[in-house]
Amino acid sequence: MNLYHCQIDLQHEAKALAFASAVEQWMEYLKGRGAITGWRLLRRKLNLANDTCKDFLLEIEFENMTQLDQAFRILGEHDEEVARLYANVNALIARSDFGLYRPFPDPERAERMALI
Repeated sequence: MNLYHCQIDLQHEAKALAFASAVEQWMEYLKGRGAITGWRLLRRKLNLANDTCKDFLLEIEFENMTQLDQAFRILGEHDEEVARLYANVNALIARSDFGLYRPFPDPERAERMALI
């Protein structure tokens, strides 16, 4: 499994529930097309975070890099529904940071280490 990690701050005028709904529609669309395995949206609680942490955390699960590539290919399609779903999310975002993570040690590394 790979985890695409997105830290997000919304535009000042953006409503959190509208953002959550837009993310749900976009993620469920991608999930329905088999481009992601799962996802979750989290919001910072009680403002307990340092200045580098954004208000929202979106985690998107991918089985492998091929599935991640499929999600990006969908985004590149010239399809009105894809464009609408993506724009509904993107229009509400002021700032974001991204990272791609994997379990560690991953099964391949654990297997190699066991051989040593």
